[in-house]
Amino acid sequence: MSAQDTTPDAERPSSNGLLLALAALIWLAAMLWSARASITGRADAEMEVTSTAYALPGAVSAALVAGAAVALAVISRWPSLGSTMRFVVATGTGLLLGLAGAATIVTINTEGWIYAVVGGTIAAAATIGGALAGFRQARVLGAVCWAAMGVFLVGFVINIFQDQVLNVLGSGDTQASQASAAQWFTFCQSLLSGLAAGLIGYKVLRRRGAAVPWPFYALAGGGPGLLLVIGEGLTRTAGSRVLDLAGKVSELETAVQSMLSGARFNSALIVLFVGAISATIAIGRTIRPAAEESEPEPAAIAD
Repeated sequence: MSAQDTTPDAERPSSNGLLLALAALIWLAAMLWSARASITGRADAEMEVTSTAYALPGAVSAALVAGAAVALAVISRWPSLGSTMRFVVATGTGLLLGLAGAATIVTINTEGWIYAVVGGTIAAAATIGGALAGFRQARVLGAVCWAAMGVFLVGFVINIFQDQVLNVLGSGDTQASQASAAQWFTFCQSLLSGLAAGLIGYKVLRRRGAAVPWPFYALAGGGPGLLLVIGEGLTRTAGSRVLDLAGKVSELETAVQSMLSGARFNSALIVLFVGAISATIAIGRTIRPAAEESEPEPAAIAD
């Protein structure tokens, strides 16, 4: 750090902010494309509604991370912005990204209110993510976004091998064994995601050499879980009409939506706490006690 530069390390944007923004945008685009393909590929209205409800949480979480990552990349171009303008630019960036993402869903059927609700929820998520970049903790938020990308990747890889993992966890021909295996599958995925979040958050901050107090490492590790909690809150509030409509398809669908909602929230809490704890342990292992000052030897007594 130069003598003239007094900006705390935690407030400095990461030099690979563009790479982070690109990765987050690719993930958001993939989630929106998947959601659109799933919705438009259904033959009847009921299946279209349930597919929309299933796709909403993932799209909201991706929009939160993308909004934060892109806003970080934008405000890094103007490091001298004041607090108010920084917040305005970051929030506006998130809003613009959210509107672009919302358009991909709303245009499925501009006369259907359900798509307007989904689009509005996605726009709100990206705006909130952008607003988070307005706080002067750029490196910490960047670490949170990288850790969140790690959580998304872990979930993607595990779900590719879902059938094999369920068989290992004891899924059989009975409903009881299948339900038990599904619960263990969700727990294991959440646990691995939390570990990945904690280690990635720690590594990003540590690799950048940022002089950050240790509680921020816990925030970097637990941040993805916190974003998942915020995303679930948006899904249950701004997107509640979509979930309610999906629940009216059948009694079974009502039970499924309730179960999935609870599972997502529990998973988010596991990622939050495991990520924070693992990052704290990781930084704790690098902290060394201050060397004890050696006591001066007594002066030799003259004969």
